[in-house]
Amino acid sequence: MHTLTVKVQDSVFQEFLNFVSKRKETIEIEKDKNLEYDPFFYERKKQLQQDLEEIDNGTAEMLTQEQYDNEMNSFFKELKLKYAN
Repeated sequence: MHTLTVKVQDSVFQEFLNFVSKRKETIEIEKDKNLEYDPFFYERKKQLQQDLEEIDNGTAEMLTQEQYDNEMNSFFKELKLKYAN
């Protein structure tokens, strides 16, 4: 058996369900709980794995507390300017 993620347009969703129901002996539909809670679960998981790998192999950029504070202050100032209007 193979497992796939299928995206079905709203306009043909019922037709898709009818097709699957006619073949319920050979096609099984299972809801992915991870995607119910977080639609971007697998993208976030992939990014986290990449981040952890970069930390482990020493290629992740690490900031000092002062650098981090400066970056965050700058970021919040930009947000205030952008959304002040």
